[in-house]
Amino acid sequence: MATANTLSMNGRHAPMPVYFLLRERTLALDLVGPAEVFRYANRTAEVEGTPPLFALHYISAENRIDTSIGLHLTGFKPLPPDLPAEAIVVLVGCTGLDDDFSSPAARRTIEWLRKHVTPRHRMLCICTGALLAGHAGLLDGRQCTTHHNHYDALRRLAPRAHVVENRIFVEDGMACTSAGVTAGIDLSLHMVARVAGHRISAIVAHKMVIYLRRAGNDPQLSPWLAFRNHMHPAVHRVQDAIIENPARDWTVAALAQIACTSERHLNRLFREHAGTGIVDYLQRIRISLARELLAQSRLDIERVAEQSGFNSTRQLRRIWRKFEHTSPSQYRAIGQDGGDEPIAA
Repeated sequence: MATANTLSMNGRHAPMPVYFLLRERTLALDLVGPAEVFRYANRTAEVEGTPPLFALHYISAENRIDTSIGLHLTGFKPLPPDLPAEAIVVLVGCTGLDDDFSSPAARRTIEWLRKHVTPRHRMLCICTGALLAGHAGLLDGRQCTTHHNHYDALRRLAPRAHVVENRIFVEDGMACTSAGVTAGIDLSLHMVARVAGHRISAIVAHKMVIYLRRAGNDPQLSPWLAFRNHMHPAVHRVQDAIIENPARDWTVAALAQIACTSERHLNRLFREHAGTGIVDYLQRIRISLARELLAQSRLDIERVAEQSGFNSTRQLRRIWRKFEHTSPSQYRAIGQDGGDEPIAA
């Protein structure tokens, strides 16, 4: 199901190019973790008989790189003379040289970023990759974050940016920044959800045994992966179906057909393995989708209710009160106070 938080593929079959920009002393997990997320997304697409979602490229102003764990990297490409309009640019962190841009390679990197990365490009900054983006002026006027040890450095390098602390990742328009190391995996899963939908992102996280996928605003458990720390295939099939189309008029009977079991037995399996009831799970997913539509679109409350699977705004508000302390309108106001631009569907 295409939602307001899913980037349109515009009917094209070419994979979305992802450029990992590497620097000397690249933090290995900042590179490998996100790259594996995109690779698993392609594997999932292959299994489902669809074209690959991403084409990974590794570029640098260096000829050879020593990583944080002592491995040497070669074989990547030089900085390209052109950058496709649909490209995702990933700036990974490094160790020891986080805020030192005095070397010839660093200066070439800064010049390339300023020339080629525009506000129309999607940019992911992993850990101290935000310092590089900030120094290049790519975070000016935007909310952003980085590893907690480097907040002050980011403020110094990017005085026109709005540094947010204690966040797993921050998305402001097309620019995304994350906290340290493993937060890059959370951000990459978020981007997979943007491009291909939450179902694919959930499958990738499950395959990578990342059950506790975190949301951007805090380290809480993402509703899209909650109640999935189990191995029962029938229950997973039902959860996959709900996540793929939360707005469908689901009945327990229809879900039992997907599970190939009786309604009563499915309810028993759900509580035993997922730890919650089917109706409660469906409501949580729909409320999670409503949250994202409120924060990331300008749809009115009636359309939000409809696209989230609720029969009416009254039903949305009634279920909303089970999970939220604020009203939907208050939630939208809080979410958009930072001036984030909604991402087009």
